[in-house]
Amino acid sequence: MTATGVEPDRVLQFPDAEPVRARLDRVAAGLGLTVVQNKSGRLALAAADGSPVTPWREQYPYSERLARGDYADAKRALQIELLKLQRSVKSSGQRLLIVFEGQDAAGKGGTIRRFTENLNPRGLRVVALEKPSAHEQGDGYLRRYLPHLPAPGEIVLFDRSWYNRAGVEHVMGFCDQREYARFLRDAPTFESELVADGITLVKFWLSVSRTEQLRRFVDRYTDPVKRWKLSPVDLASLDRWDDYARARDVVFRHTDLPDAPWTVIKSNDKKRARLAAMRHVLSRCDYEGKDVVVVGVPDPLICGPARVAESAAPGLSDSAAAESEPVILTRIPAPALTAVEAEDVSRSDESPGGVATRPARSLPVFEPAPALAPMALRADAG
Repeated sequence: MTATGVEPDRVLQFPDAEPVRARLDRVAAGLGLTVVQNKSGRLALAAADGSPVTPWREQYPYSERLARGDYADAKRALQIELLKLQRSVKSSGQRLLIVFEGQDAAGKGGTIRRFTENLNPRGLRVVALEKPSAHEQGDGYLRRYLPHLPAPGEIVLFDRSWYNRAGVEHVMGFCDQREYARFLRDAPTFESELVADGITLVKFWLSVSRTEQLRRFVDRYTDPVKRWKLSPVDLASLDRWDDYARARDVVFRHTDLPDAPWTVIKSNDKKRARLAAMRHVLSRCDYEGKDVVVVGVPDPLICGPARVAESAAPGLSDSAAAESEPVILTRIPAPALTAVEAEDVSRSDESPGGVATRPARSLPVFEPAPALAPMALRADAG
């Protein structure tokens, strides 16, 4: 029984009937931790001996969270800059698309809310699509996102995006290997076409450490107003941390593009992560009245371009490599599909007899866009 008088286990269970609390306890024990009830009646993570722990400090470059007052002042100043940017986008007919990806409970939704809370809702949309329907699952997967792209003068933020195909769908087996390989082949072309069509595309990967993710799941479980965020698929990800880490690395290898790069933000401290995301978008875009002192530069200790961790280092097991956070500050090129992936795609375009009957399909060419100048990017854009 929680402090609210609700027994969460009676509300939310897995298809295999394992109570949520039992799963949280099991995962915590595997990390050398335990789930305890604190003095306020809420559940919290603790060391095996019951002593308090600070999971947010795991793999994080700061020993103290950003002070609330400093955060509030910086957030307000940056939100004023975002309003200037929005006015510039609207008056010039530019199109800005911001994609938020990352682990479950990494802070994507909270960051989006801070982006949008003071912007004009006219000319602004947040897109969070449900799982694809049967007819969208196959070759039309990427096309399902076309109606949600920004119109001239509009800013659109995606709370997860087409990268679900290479993340949760791939890891949880919701798509087959052919669909997965086709996505890795088509996504770079899709994004390059978006940019060529005049869209400014910003891609964020919010990264949270394993223990801090578990702490946030425990908090969601024990808080009735947050429990809707905790789905069986979300909690199943706790047992598939290594699989998700490897899937992330594959995404970076194939889709970290010169015209659509990934930016990784370490989000164990949510306040710092939100400010870094705002600063990154503002620093990439030129707009009227820009205050370069307020915008500053994103904190390089927690925000930077993505590259895959060196998993091939001597003595580093696959599991240990997957445990590591994505490394920032050095970008690597995206290589072509592997031989296995290429073979899977090739097979999908052959007849049952093995004879190729048509070339591999690609996305349709976009209709010509109005003659609009793309949003100016600073030369030092990250």
